[in-house]
Amino acid sequence: MKKLMLFLFAAFIVIALSACGSTDKDTSKNGDKTAEAEKGKDTITVKHELGETKVPKNPKKVVVFDFGILDTFDKLGIKPAGIAQKNVPDYLKKYKEGDYTNIGSLKEPDFEAIANLDPDLIIISGRQSSVYDQLSDLAPTIYLGVNTDDYMNSFKENTKIVGEIFGKEDEVKEELAKVDDAIKALHEKAEKVDKDGLLVMANDDKMSAFGSKSRFGIIHDVFGIKPTDKDIEASTHGMNVSSEYIMKKDPSILYVIDRGTAIGEDSSAKKVVENKLVRKTKAYKDGNIVYLKPDIWYLSGGGLESVSEMISEIDKSLDEAE
Repeated sequence: MKKLMLFLFAAFIVIALSACGSTDKDTSKNGDKTAEAEKGKDTITVKHELGETKVPKNPKKVVVFDFGILDTFDKLGIKPAGIAQKNVPDYLKKYKEGDYTNIGSLKEPDFEAIANLDPDLIIISGRQSSVYDQLSDLAPTIYLGVNTDDYMNSFKENTKIVGEIFGKEDEVKEELAKVDDAIKALHEKAEKVDKDGLLVMANDDKMSAFGSKSRFGIIHDVFGIKPTDKDIEASTHGMNVSSEYIMKKDPSILYVIDRGTAIGEDSSAKKVVENKLVRKTKAYKDGNIVYLKPDIWYLSGGGLESVSEMISEIDKSLDEAE
């Protein structure tokens, strides 16, 4: 009888322990699933030119290579952890100081510095596209460069993505509405003033012209400035032109971007542009050669602050051309 009682007691203990083990195991499984579900809620999938990337919501440590995105961060009150501090635009010079990690230059990322920072997110644009895979090995990486073929929609989409990642959707909506209103007013002014314009970039002793759908095509495609030459080939680097070309085209307004100043070199733009041939144009005679802020146009662009400043510069040029 004692043996039977001992056997039954032992059997009861085994069953009880098995039940406990099963419960713990199930709880663990359910816990994993819950954690997985919660993790899913804290990420979004960003579709971009170079692929699809799962991005954490409200990332704490963000590396930003694109200066347009950096100025959008600045406008929205988002603090980056690492930026490319070489050639930072003057209007963003505060990011050269403080506790921001220098992650190299726009064309030569410092992979070691980025790895040591251990970022939650990396944001790139065209100049870093060739090293996208290498950066993706370090952290989730998204491409938010502006597509010049569809500048405004591209700019707005990039800005909305930033808003979604950081929970700033309402602020983004408000800021984009302001940009739309300013562009509408600029368009109306451009039609009223009815002056044609030509945009060239001075680089050492050379000049390149940019037309519709090009790197700086926003001036025509979005802002409404009538192009002096409708046949300029759309490109990133522009069409090589001479002083004779500018003289023959005879623009009412000549817009100039000084690349040398943008990248910290000595300026040669005025010497290159305002020679004896260009002095024969309406633009020169009427005082309508406009030197645009090179850090805005060449280094950044595509940000909430830079696009607003671009609008302001062109608006002012039309006031002076009337």
